[in-house]
Amino acid sequence: MTGTGDPAPVSKSPPGAGPSTPALVERLRAAGCVYAEDEAELLVAAASTPDALADLVARRVAGQPLEHLLGWVDFGGVRVAVDPGVFVPRARSLLLVSAAIAVTGPAPAVVELCCGSGALSVLLAGRLAPRFHAAVDVDPAAVACARRNLTGRGVPVYAGDLFAPLPSEWRGRLDLVVANAPYVPTEAVALMPPEARLHEARVALDGGSDGLTVLRRVAAGAAEWLAPGGHLVVEAGESQVAALVAVLGESGMVPAVVRDDDLGGTAVTARRPG
Repeated sequence: MTGTGDPAPVSKSPPGAGPSTPALVERLRAAGCVYAEDEAELLVAAASTPDALADLVARRVAGQPLEHLLGWVDFGGVRVAVDPGVFVPRARSLLLVSAAIAVTGPAPAVVELCCGSGALSVLLAGRLAPRFHAAVDVDPAAVACARRNLTGRGVPVYAGDLFAPLPSEWRGRLDLVVANAPYVPTEAVALMPPEARLHEARVALDGGSDGLTVLRRVAAGAAEWLAPGGHLVVEAGESQVAALVAVLGESGMVPAVVRDDDLGGTAVTARRPG
């Protein structure tokens, strides 16, 4: 289960992607696809036959996320598998990766909560070389997808609610907890783009009445599971930052805010004193 907003456009064509026809581009553009040219090339490359292409295009025009049709998303230059129903990683969440790297020392103990496809852990495993590293999600479809993405990276994926499924001996020993938890207020979920609202798990989007229900629980747990000096890194909406900073301070941690205008992302980090 993960954060919020519009799926990031997949704009990089794989090697060998064939040219798209003007008619296909126009059909996608008429359906509201902003990156119609890129999408057309990707759909052509993904289809093995004209009938398969026609099916993919029809499903895309009907509103299914491009990433679910392709089965992958480019996230930070890495192709990450995304199964139907699983939250599609957004480009703005790359800020969580850079923020985590900035606050984390060598060979850290890392846990990703609300991991969805495991995209954050895919990047962090390669860039931080953790001494141990795990991911967690409550949604069975997300757990299965993350396990495929993290196979061979030494990152087990646990099924369960936040910290609950983690080995108890890790309590108080984690150097980094990163979470793209759901933060859309319940009433705002109905206003989200259909690609997200209709095709991603509700548990990956709905953050409760003010969008901070899950993040409050993440903050409370992190205060217990982080080692002294360890950091929590989460994503939030800009309008929620002040309230989230207050929550983190009340939990005994020292918060800081990181923004990236190019990505359109906001990350909040919090250090456990010690």
